[in-house]
Formats: sequence, structure tokens, C-alpha cells
Amino acid sequence: MSTSALERDVAGLDYLRAIVAGEIGGVPIGETLGFRLVEAEPGRVALAGTPDARSYNLIGTVHGGWAASILDTAMALATLATLDAAHDFTTVDIKVNYLRPIVPGTEVRADGRVLHAGRRVALCEARLADPAGKLLAHGTGTCLILPRGGTPRAAGRPSVR
Repeated sequence: MSTSALERDVAGLDYLRAIVAGEIGGVPIGETLGFRLVEAEPGRVALAGTPDARSYNLIGTVHGGWAASILDTAMALATLATLDAAHDFTTVDIKVNYLRPIVPGTEVRADGRVLHAGRRVALCEARLADPAGKLLAHGTGTCLILPRGGTPRAAGRPSVR
């Protein structure tokens, strides 16, 4: 099995389970921002992370972009956990509701799941909670399902300009 998602040759769930097991490297954005994949099931994933000082905003809390990134990743990987080896995905949109500040140094958990998956689009949600289970942020999003190598141009569709 390849260690690059671009060269993935197995179903999405198998690929994600290999990451959880430490058989291949983690999600690159997670390595940059300090979160990791900890669970993967069909249409559902969990990530855990602790934002560091690089993630703080000017008022001393964790920047909303950090929360949006972990929520987006949870939703996208939940979509990947539904796909066979012949399909990829890309995020179309996300919406995030911030409910409580993330206190610096707190390990958080993002649980992402697919609410509905069709042939072309998956509707997802993710919840970001603190260790006590208090909801910090909630996200919803849509992922486009594409054939492998499935940029619009590669799939024989005109590109949008």
C-alpha cells in the first residue's frame, strides 16, 4: 500500500485504518496543525489534537481556522471512509458554528460522519468537543465524489474558469 493518498490503491476505509494503525503516515495538514486520525469506521472517523501556541489568535484563544481545519478534515475523511479504490473526493463547502472558545493546551476530539452519500455528493457533519464532551464547534459540509484522477478536466468535463 502506498504511503501517499495520491497513490492510494485500496478502499478509503482500508487506507484510513492503515493510518490509525501507524502502518503509513498521517494526514499532512494534521501533522502541520497538531491533530491525528484516531478512529475510522464506514462513514465515520475521529481525530484528536491539541492546538499549540502557533494556533492562538490575538485574544489568547485558538483561532477559528484551526477548528475549521480539523472539522473539515473529519468530514472529508468520513467521506473517504465510504469510497472504493476507484473514487476520490474534494470538499465543496463547509459551514462552521463556533460555540465555545478552545482553551489553549486542551486536547479536543473531532467526530465526523457522513449523513448521506449519493453517487456524486456526500453530506457530512462533524462535532468538535473538549475532554468533558462539551461541544466547542459544529460543522456541516458537502464533498464531491469523483473518479480517481477525477479533476473535472481529467474526467472529461470542461474546467470552470
